[in-house]
Amino acid sequence: MSVSAPIVVIEPLRRRLRCAECLGGPLSRMVLESHAPLCLDCADLGHLVHLPRGDAALTRRAREASGLWAVVVRHNRRRTRYERQGILVEEAALARAERACLADAEARARRRVRDGERRAAEDVRFTTALAAEILRLFPGCPPDRAASVAAHAGLRGSGRVGRTAAGRALDEGAVTAAVRASVRHLDTEYDALLMRGVPRRQARTRVAPVIDAVLGSWRR
Repeated sequence: MSVSAPIVVIEPLRRRLRCAECLGGPLSRMVLESHAPLCLDCADLGHLVHLPRGDAALTRRAREASGLWAVVVRHNRRRTRYERQGILVEEAALARAERACLADAEARARRRVRDGERRAAEDVRFTTALAAEILRLFPGCPPDRAASVAAHAGLRGSGRVGRTAAGRALDEGAVTAAVRASVRHLDTEYDALLMRGVPRRQARTRVAPVIDAVLGSWRR
């Protein structure tokens, strides 16, 4: 069975738009229909209530209980992508979902604790393995520095090289990239160059010989 795409409601960054049908506005939320903005009432979504993101269980239950729902997004200019802000659901569905979540809140809290402990143990094992791989590739690197690089690169949710698929697999290129980044920031004038307004690529080129020298000494 095919699953249709959800209705998308946009929170515009500049709230100057007006509805193409009723001319109401400015619009805090809108639906694009044939590239024209519609207010929620004209899009037949005005009776829905907003559930902000953050509670996965409540969101899932409210969405499943609601006959009509929509996802709310807002454009993130820095990341150049749309990001979820929550969903719109029927008020009765949200109330049912809230009651269901309250009924098993204690069990879900215990599960979150167990999941947190499991993730923490996994992070310790990975950080230890990453530090060991750094020392294998760079035997001259001080052990405490290897541990620091591993902890920084492998921080959960950071998006750093240690959290990539290659980093998790301890790929040599990813591990080297993590060490190189540490040397760039701690052992060169790279950060000071950026603060003086030197373009990033130019700054990287200027400090590359120093990085190569440090990595070369650690490899020996």
